[in-house]
Amino acid sequence: YLIMNRTLNKVMLIGRLGNDVKLTYFEKESCVGQVSLATDDSYTDRNTQQRVEITQWHNLVFNNKLAENVAKYVKKGDLLYVEGRLRTRQYQAQDGQVRYITEVVVSDVNFLTPKKSSEEIPPATPTQEEPPF
Repeated sequence: YLIMNRTLNKVMLIGRLGNDVKLTYFEKESCVGQVSLATDDSYTDRNTQQRVEITQWHNLVFNNKLAENVAKYVKKGDLLYVEGRLRTRQYQAQDGQVRYITEVVVSDVNFLTPKKSSEEIPPATPTQEEPPF
Protein backbone atom coordinates (compact mmCIF):
# COMPACT_ATOMS: atom_id res chain seq x y z
CA TYR A 1 0.00 0.00 0.00
CA LEU A 2 1.05 3.63 -0.45
CA ILE A 3 1.95 5.79 2.51
CA MET A 4 0.99 9.35 1.64
CA ASN A 5 3.40 11.04 4.06
CA ARG A 6 6.52 9.48 2.52
CA THR A 7 8.59 10.83 -0.37
CA LEU A 8 11.06 9.23 -2.74
CA ASN A 9 14.18 10.71 -4.32
CA LYS A 10 15.72 8.00 -6.51
CA VAL A 11 17.59 8.24 -9.81
CA MET A 12 18.74 5.38 -12.05
CA LEU A 13 20.82 6.17 -15.14
CA ILE A 14 22.79 4.28 -17.78
CA GLY A 15 25.11 6.46 -19.78
CA ARG A 16 28.62 7.27 -20.92
CA LEU A 17 31.14 9.39 -19.06
CA GLY A 18 31.81 12.74 -20.71
CA ASN A 19 35.29 12.97 -19.17
CA ASP A 20 37.48 11.34 -16.53
CA VAL A 21 36.42 11.58 -12.88
CA LYS A 22 37.81 14.64 -11.08
CA LEU A 23 38.76 13.89 -7.46
CA THR A 24 38.95 16.61 -4.79
CA TYR A 25 40.47 15.69 -1.42
CA PHE A 26 39.59 17.27 1.90
CA GLU A 27 40.83 16.91 5.46
CA LYS A 28 40.53 13.55 7.25
CA GLU A 29 41.10 11.63 4.00
CA SER A 30 37.63 12.35 2.60
CA CYS A 31 37.15 13.08 -1.06
CA VAL A 32 34.52 13.87 -3.67
CA GLY A 33 34.54 12.71 -7.27
CA GLN A 34 32.69 14.62 -9.96
CA VAL A 35 31.97 13.71 -13.57
CA SER A 36 29.32 14.28 -16.23
CA LEU A 37 27.27 11.41 -17.66
CA ALA A 38 25.52 11.50 -21.05
CA THR A 39 22.23 9.73 -21.71
CA ASP A 40 20.70 9.59 -25.17
CA ASP A 41 17.16 9.61 -26.48
CA SER A 42 15.68 10.00 -29.95
CA TYR A 43 12.44 10.74 -31.73
CA THR A 44 11.18 11.07 -35.29
CA ASP A 45 10.49 14.63 -36.46
CA ARG A 46 6.90 14.78 -37.77
CA ASN A 47 7.72 17.22 -40.57
CA THR A 48 10.92 15.70 -41.94
CA GLN A 49 10.54 12.07 -40.76
CA GLN A 50 14.20 12.30 -39.75
CA ARG A 51 15.47 10.67 -36.58
CA VAL A 52 16.55 13.33 -34.06
CA GLU A 53 19.04 12.40 -31.32
CA ILE A 54 18.93 14.20 -27.96
CA THR A 55 21.71 14.01 -25.36
CA GLN A 56 21.07 14.90 -21.73
CA TRP A 57 24.03 15.63 -19.44
CA HIS A 58 23.88 14.71 -15.76
CA ASN A 59 26.29 15.88 -13.05
CA LEU A 60 27.38 12.92 -10.89
CA VAL A 61 28.91 13.17 -7.42
CA PHE A 62 30.65 10.25 -5.68
CA ASN A 63 31.94 10.27 -2.11
CA ASN A 64 35.09 8.83 -0.50
CA LYS A 65 35.94 5.19 -1.36
CA LEU A 66 33.26 5.01 -4.03
CA ALA A 67 34.78 8.10 -5.67
CA GLU A 68 38.28 6.61 -5.57
CA ASN A 69 37.13 3.28 -7.02
CA VAL A 70 35.20 4.90 -9.85
CA ALA A 71 38.13 7.22 -10.66
CA LYS A 72 40.51 4.26 -10.66
CA TYR A 73 38.52 1.93 -12.92
CA VAL A 74 36.60 4.08 -15.43
CA LYS A 75 37.53 6.67 -18.01
CA LYS A 76 35.92 9.00 -20.51
CA GLY A 77 33.49 7.14 -22.76
CA ASP A 78 32.92 4.18 -20.42
CA LEU A 79 29.35 2.97 -19.91
CA LEU A 80 28.03 3.08 -16.32
CA TYR A 81 24.85 2.24 -14.46
CA VAL A 82 24.39 4.52 -11.45
CA GLU A 83 21.80 4.82 -8.71
CA GLY A 84 21.47 7.75 -6.39
CA ARG A 85 19.39 10.76 -5.45
CA LEU A 86 18.97 14.26 -6.82
CA ARG A 87 20.38 17.22 -4.94
CA THR A 88 20.27 20.89 -5.91
CA ARG A 89 22.77 23.17 -4.24
CA GLN A 90 23.84 26.76 -4.67
CA TYR A 91 27.32 28.19 -4.93
CA GLN A 92 28.91 31.54 -5.65
CA ALA A 93 30.60 31.72 -9.05
CA GLN A 94 33.85 33.58 -9.70
CA ASP A 95 31.87 36.52 -11.04
CA GLY A 96 30.08 36.83 -7.67
CA GLN A 97 26.73 35.55 -8.96
CA VAL A 98 24.84 32.85 -7.04
CA ARG A 99 24.39 29.79 -9.23
CA TYR A 100 22.47 26.55 -8.77
CA ILE A 101 23.48 23.06 -9.83
CA THR A 102 21.48 19.83 -9.77
CA GLU A 103 23.54 16.71 -9.15
CA VAL A 104 23.01 13.00 -8.76
CA VAL A 105 24.61 11.92 -5.48
CA VAL A 106 25.57 8.37 -6.44
CA SER A 107 25.16 5.53 -3.94
CA ASP A 108 25.69 2.53 -6.24
CA VAL A 109 27.63 1.95 -9.47
CA ASN A 110 27.92 -0.90 -11.97
CA PHE A 111 30.68 -0.76 -14.56
CA LEU A 112 29.17 -1.82 -17.91
CA THR A 113 32.13 -1.36 -20.25
CA PRO A 114 33.87 -4.73 -20.70
CA LYS A 115 37.45 -4.71 -19.44
CA LYS A 116 40.36 -6.84 -20.55
CA SER A 117 40.56 -10.15 -18.68
CA SER A 118 43.82 -8.97 -17.07
CA GLU A 119 42.01 -6.09 -15.39
CA GLU A 120 40.02 -7.06 -12.32
CA ILE A 121 37.43 -4.63 -11.06
CA PRO A 122 36.32 -4.94 -7.44
CA PRO A 123 32.71 -4.15 -6.56
CA ALA A 124 32.11 -0.45 -5.93
CA THR A 125 31.67 0.46 -2.28
CA PRO A 126 28.55 2.57 -1.68
CA THR A 127 28.67 5.34 0.88
CA GLN A 128 25.95 7.32 2.59
CA GLU A 129 28.22 10.18 3.63
CA GLU A 130 27.58 13.73 2.41
CA PRO A 131 30.41 15.65 0.74
CA PRO A 132 31.96 18.33 2.94
CA PHE A 133 30.93 21.26 0.69
